[in-house]
Amino acid sequence: MQLDAFSRFYRRQSGRFDDIHALWDGGIPGRNAIDAAVQHVQARSGLSCALRRVRNALMLRLMECDVLQEAPLAQVCHGIGSMAESAIAAALEHAQAELRERHGVPRGGDGSPAQLMVAGMGKLGGDELNVSSDIDLVFVFDQDGHTDGAHPLSNFDYFAQVVRRVVPLLSDLTADGFVFRVDTRLRPNGDSGPPVVSLAMLEEYFQVQGREWERFAWLKSRVVSAQDAACSQQAALDAVVEPFVWRRYLDFAMLEALRGVHRQIRQEAAKRASARPERANDLKLGRGGIREIEFIVQLLQVVRGGRMPQIRDRNTLRSLERLAEAGLLQPEQAQRLAQSYEFLRRLEHRIQYLDDAQTHCLPAEDGDLERIAQACRMLQASTRPVCSLLRELDAVREYVAGEFDALLHSSQPRCVGCRKPADSIEALLHLLTAAGIDGGQSAGRLRALAQSARYAALSDVGRTRMLRVIERGIGIASQQAQPDLVLARLVDVLEAIGRRETYLAFFAEQAQALARLVGLLGASSWAADYVKRNPMVVDELIAPAIERFSAQDCRDECERQRARALQRGSWDAGEGLDVLRRGFHAELFRILVRDLGGRLHVEQVADELSELADTVIDRALAWAWEDLPKRHREQPAFAVIAYGKLGGKELGYGADLDVVFLYDDEAAEAPERYGALARKLVWWLTAATPAGGLFEIDTRLRPNGNAGLLVTSLDAFEQYQLGRGSNTAWTWEHQALTRARFCAGDAGLGARFEAIRAQVLGMPRDGAALRVEVAAMRRRVAEGHTHRGALFDLKHDCGGMVDVEFAVQALVLEHASAFPQLVANVGNIALLRLAEQLGLLPPRVGRLAAVAYRRLRRLQHAERLRGAEQAALVEPARVGRERAAVQALSRAVFGRAEAAPRAAGL
Repeated sequence: MQLDAFSRFYRRQSGRFDDIHALWDGGIPGRNAIDAAVQHVQARSGLSCALRRVRNALMLRLMECDVLQEAPLAQVCHGIGSMAESAIAAALEHAQAELRERHGVPRGGDGSPAQLMVAGMGKLGGDELNVSSDIDLVFVFDQDGHTDGAHPLSNFDYFAQVVRRVVPLLSDLTADGFVFRVDTRLRPNGDSGPPVVSLAMLEEYFQVQGREWERFAWLKSRVVSAQDAACSQQAALDAVVEPFVWRRYLDFAMLEALRGVHRQIRQEAAKRASARPERANDLKLGRGGIREIEFIVQLLQVVRGGRMPQIRDRNTLRSLERLAEAGLLQPEQAQRLAQSYEFLRRLEHRIQYLDDAQTHCLPAEDGDLERIAQACRMLQASTRPVCSLLRELDAVREYVAGEFDALLHSSQPRCVGCRKPADSIEALLHLLTAAGIDGGQSAGRLRALAQSARYAALSDVGRTRMLRVIERGIGIASQQAQPDLVLARLVDVLEAIGRRETYLAFFAEQAQALARLVGLLGASSWAADYVKRNPMVVDELIAPAIERFSAQDCRDECERQRARALQRGSWDAGEGLDVLRRGFHAELFRILVRDLGGRLHVEQVADELSELADTVIDRALAWAWEDLPKRHREQPAFAVIAYGKLGGKELGYGADLDVVFLYDDEAAEAPERYGALARKLVWWLTAATPAGGLFEIDTRLRPNGNAGLLVTSLDAFEQYQLGRGSNTAWTWEHQALTRARFCAGDAGLGARFEAIRAQVLGMPRDGAALRVEVAAMRRRVAEGHTHRGALFDLKHDCGGMVDVEFAVQALVLEHASAFPQLVANVGNIALLRLAEQLGLLPPRVGRLAAVAYRRLRRLQHAERLRGAEQAALVEPARVGRERAAVQALSRAVFGRAEAAPRAAGL
């Protein structure tokens, strides 16, 4: 088609800018070509004329490439965005050059030049400007101070004058037209706020006054003012903006804010349409329009982006791809939304090409509609182009509106017996009876909640959410085996985590997550306490946990978070501590959910928890070394050796870690450096932060226990364990070595430790003397763990788990010299079966003891999940067969006379 017949703007301007077009190669010019054209025209006509002539020349080129050649939407948007950035940079330089002559250079307190950053918001920030768009700008400077000229000004006053010069240069209408309409109302406090703010002022505003809708605006913010310093300026801006936009938890409180924003937009669009019928077909703000696609993307980003940085992107089309890759949109859903967005944006451009007008509405004139339809290639033999265009537009808008409504206004299940939402604790108490719950415990908890300071401290919205969640919880709990107990636990959890009201919003919006929480609370008292201590883990309830723990994925995610923090300049030890704790608790909770859901048996739980601990220690060690002020080598020759439950890969929830630190380094400063590293590592693993805690660490199994050095050289460790010299290991220390392994640090050093371990365990020993010594140690342990009562201690009583562990240790130490395969740290169950296969135990004794040990571990695990704080105690009759099997093992290894005595009370 002929462009001069399509566009009145093209017809008026065609031929006026041949001198500029001659500077550009074919296609849409890039930033450098636009800069060169501005400088070329400025040399003879001044900056104001140059910017306007180059902008109009670019518009003609965009029409040619877009309408005639069907250039990709991204190229068209990038072209107009490059024009905006070029114009902003030129206007800034021009304004500052004028002011520097009189006032000098603005400087910070340290004498360095202060910088003005122009943040492009909205479509400019996303590099997706439309061809006749206004630009949303916020002006920010980095340092307070004064200019250094003869007539000094504060940096604030200086940059305010810059802004007052820049905006008219871009937006004033002259004989050459305008460059861009400029909107600065997104700055702090809008029209009533100052024209420019410092980074410190911006940060304070976000912390004190920042509103929810502003997070959507700042999500797209991008420094657009300087090519040379763009990276450093963007990092400085991101350091302030990111904590405001991206929350570390799933932010479902945003749903209500977004509903309000969207409701206002639709109401305003309806008002405009009723007042001016020609605005009824608003492609941007109307139902199913461009804004609703942007809302879908931004809502998913803001709600999830704090925990899923991979979905953060300023550009709508790229964001749709990322959301699909992250599983937050179905691939076909993301693809169709992208196609709808491209269709609407291309149509929007063609409307704006007619008269270079900032409009988003289909024209009312039939002739204009016909030209737009032809420019959109809506040509079919049997119909008019306009009919095809309107039919496709209706289909696109219906699809977009349906997707938006499904996301933002999804229905929620009502509680049992409710005709209207409960509006008080008393109303909830009535619902207990209606739901058939005998509310002894839960009614007491609800009455206590009504009087609690935490409930009183909630906002009105927070209390409404709390009531709504409990109301729904009553309906879900009524289907549980112990509804009264479960509901009481739910009230406990909600009261504990409700001080951060976004968690209440989360459960109010996500019925499936609430159902999963109630299921957890019914299965485990320990899980209830864990959620109260670590409320951020409820984010993991948004989807079923089905994957197993991946150490590599966990390490990669930790490093990604570290890289992002380094990029924005916020990385320090405190950030590292929180990264580790957030990652640890998220993974532990996923394991817990799979465990309580019956998808893991106790050995798998122990394996995953042990692998998780290894991963956290590995990252903590690497980051602690980097955090040391003095390092004499790039990587430490340092290894962490796991003992006990971690060493045997039998770790449970909340278990302490027994570790020993080794190094192998000839440098004179090595003992001091690695001592400092070990202390820092213990701090990294034990410090409590707002993100929670990690582990309690026990280092008493190191050579000479508490009297020994915190770190030991590998040579000294080898001599100690092999009995060379006067300082030698005790037999119980060799017992501990049977369940020791390298878990983090230098892999070469770890391999050398494993060789020393094999050598120590394989030393010939006097079997009779060894058995007497191990049995005596077992009696001392039993004497320290006696209890009164008729219940059986699954771990410490005679016939319990410790008996199995001592028997296996004795077998390994006595027979590994003849049977090296016993050295392998494969767990007690595998070693018992191996010992029987090697003839070291009577037939069936090893196998039955292995079965008994597994059963005792599972019972202990279940009791701990039910809330056992210390000892896991059961009725003796429940484990009669297991106790008999373990006692048979003890007799086979130690003999009847040397077997451990019965514990008191049994």
